[in-house]
Amino acid sequence: MLLADPVTAPVTLLLALVLDALVGDPPWLWARVPHPVVLLGRSIKALEVRLHRPGLPPEALRRRGALLALLVVGAAFGTGLLLHLLLAELPFGWIGEAALMAVLLAQGSLVAHVKAVAAGLERGLAEGRSRVAMIVGRDPDSLDAPAVARAAVESLAENLSDGVVAPAFWALLLGLPGILAYKAANTLDSMVGYRNDRYLDFGRASARLDDALNWPPARLTALLAVVAAIGPGTSARDALRTLRRDARRHRSPNAGWPEAAFAGALGFRLSGPRGYGGVVRDEPWVGKGTDDPGAAGIRRAAGLAWRVWGVMAAGLLAAAALRLS
Repeated sequence: MLLADPVTAPVTLLLALVLDALVGDPPWLWARVPHPVVLLGRSIKALEVRLHRPGLPPEALRRRGALLALLVVGAAFGTGLLLHLLLAELPFGWIGEAALMAVLLAQGSLVAHVKAVAAGLERGLAEGRSRVAMIVGRDPDSLDAPAVARAAVESLAENLSDGVVAPAFWALLLGLPGILAYKAANTLDSMVGYRNDRYLDFGRASARLDDALNWPPARLTALLAVVAAIGPGTSARDALRTLRRDARRHRSPNAGWPEAAFAGALGFRLSGPRGYGGVVRDEPWVGKGTDDPGAAGIRRAAGLAWRVWGVMAAGLLAAAALRLS
């Protein structure tokens, strides 16, 4: 049985989306109290110190890593359930629940960070590199101006899925417990889900859990982008064509879907070779358009992200109207 109330869930999530879009991540608030994701990160680090023993056999590391994922995601789900039950006893408690959900969405801050890359790139390559280094993990010094712009658009497409559509998806399905559990899994992956010597075995469960939880939302994001591309300056037909051709060529089982949709809709060529830790990886290209979006292309991508948000909000509004009629 779904935890989210089928009548109020669309309204609650819609309010959360609007609050996030209007307020974003206010620095004055998080300067005074820790963000929930920061608290998750601290909890993960504390548990990792107790569970991770690099000298253990691979099988033991995998078991301990699976235990870490179970403890963190289970605790997040339980916390969300407790908060939901407490708020359900209050008048208009659903508004408080929407405010908590809004904290775990990232539309406003994501677009702001990406548009900052465009502004930085207009002031010079050095500032563009500095800005893009805040949102991607690749070597900024190895990026020329076209690569900076591509990195910004790729980050926008991928994080639109991970930071907006995926948490909204799990919130709609499982309410506050669902969105908190998803953010816990996503934070776990960002901290221990690396394929390197330290985390290859210990982080395997976290990486696979994150892939599994992002599988439906990544494809949903791509479809939302196709719908959002119906309009001036974008091509829904090319978005769908690029999805079919290139989404599965991406190194990630999920990131290729929103990236391919954005590449086709905007007429860009994304992904391709990139450097991590001084090593250049020869990744396949996604899309057949220009490989130099420039600052203007970054802003076009930001506009498409808002159109995706609009399609999602319209869908929730329609669902709420149907439920209440």
